[in-house]
Amino acid sequence: MMAMDDYREEHRKEDIKTLHGMGYAQELSRSMSRFSNFAISFSIICILSGGINSFAQAIGSIGGAGAGIGWIFGCMVSGVFALAMAQIASAFPTAGGLYHWGSILGTRFTGWLTAWLNLLGLVTVLGAINIGTASYLGGTFGFQLGIADKTGALTPGVTVAIVAGLTIVQALFNHLGIRVTTKLTDVSGYLILGTAALLIVLCLTFAPHIDISRLWTFSNFSGDAGGGVFPHSTNIGYLFLLCLQLPVYTITGYDASAHTSEETKNAAHSVPRAIISSVMWSSLVGWVMVSAIMLAIPDLKAGAAQGWNVFFWTMDSIMPAGIKFALYVLILIAQFLCGLATVTSASRMLFAFSRDGGMPIGSPALARVSPRYRTPVAAIWTAAVFEVGYVFAAQFVSIAGTSLYTIVVNSTLVFLFLSFSIPLTLGMIAYGGKKWPSPGPWAMSAGLYRLVSILALAGMVLIFYIAIQPPNDYVLHITVAFVILALIIWVVVENRRFEGPPIGEAAIAKREAAIAAAERAVGETG
Repeated sequence: MMAMDDYREEHRKEDIKTLHGMGYAQELSRSMSRFSNFAISFSIICILSGGINSFAQAIGSIGGAGAGIGWIFGCMVSGVFALAMAQIASAFPTAGGLYHWGSILGTRFTGWLTAWLNLLGLVTVLGAINIGTASYLGGTFGFQLGIADKTGALTPGVTVAIVAGLTIVQALFNHLGIRVTTKLTDVSGYLILGTAALLIVLCLTFAPHIDISRLWTFSNFSGDAGGGVFPHSTNIGYLFLLCLQLPVYTITGYDASAHTSEETKNAAHSVPRAIISSVMWSSLVGWVMVSAIMLAIPDLKAGAAQGWNVFFWTMDSIMPAGIKFALYVLILIAQFLCGLATVTSASRMLFAFSRDGGMPIGSPALARVSPRYRTPVAAIWTAAVFEVGYVFAAQFVSIAGTSLYTIVVNSTLVFLFLSFSIPLTLGMIAYGGKKWPSPGPWAMSAGLYRLVSILALAGMVLIFYIAIQPPNDYVLHITVAFVILALIIWVVVENRRFEGPPIGEAAIAKREAAIAAAERAVGETG
């Protein structure tokens, strides 16, 4: 039997060989295990973040069925995306995976557009996570800390200040190296599971009464009856679609496993499994958790009327102060670590795009890896600045009467899932052809893969529809404006400047000297 060290060395060389075969150097530190790759996606999904901060989107539409039935349906939508992405990730395991998939399976333009959509999605999802954490801090300890009123509400300025503070600390941990980040996200994985289990037990223990039928009972809590989370409608089918914003937003971020491919051991095997398992466990545990919260609400109608404060109102109504305090602290830590993992994902996307000259300004610096920390330091801090700037700009829209949190969440849904859909469409067409002649080591059958891809694209249509509904119809305008602007920039500037990733033996061979130099600069040995 081959010794474990030889086994690991063999796979390390295979990983590097695969990366060299795609035209890139092993500059980032390949030290993540399969569990760590799973944990980073599991941490970004973080059911304790989206599942709690967006919980009102379930009850504020169709009541109890929003958790019991809506969560399951929404997770199925995210699940088909994860399966289709896993198939491509196994074949093309590189940092900034979606950008490379869009380029290799399509053209320079499709890769460039995928990169920008994904980068915008990652920046906005980081903003959504940290805004949610700031709001959570306001709702739990804000009044005692003097940063929120008695209802837990924060002013826009305080929200931005908290987001900036969280982001700086998250970026600093990322700066210090993937080993530091990995240790924290490994802990985060266990913390999320343990805290979710604790929350489930406490909700069911302290619930005044448990009516299991709530989980399949449809009630119309739109408009004022649901605290104004959604405008009033008499169409229950329409409201059911709106409640899917909770699970679809929560169960996203699994592309982080692909973005950290170059830092993961045995990536072609580990990454696709991590994508699927992070979605599967988050969906299952998340369903039990949101169902337990729904069952713990003392009065469903009164709870729905609390709007975005329904979680805090429920905990205040049923739980002893000391237990509630400890629970709140654990959830707050998990939400912070969720944002930390998202900085990792966003920075790797920015790094991968920049090393091919994708950023019109600053690409060489953004593609530079620190020899000391083996991290793309400039990309980390640039992603952080982008996110804080976006949140600062978004606060002015919120003053017009729309929640800052929903602005960022709906932008996230559109940009992220559009960036997923481009390479999935291209992969479905290219699979088995010249651009993608054979699958990676993890693969479904050709027929099943194409079926899953078709279902994912149908899910994209659904996601886009629910994301642009009032009061978020302005998201459609933002999306159309971005696409038009992108087309103009591509035709006028980028089509002449941007070369894209190296594709083909000749283009890759030209990079051999640069690959060797880059690896020597960071101390990587063959």
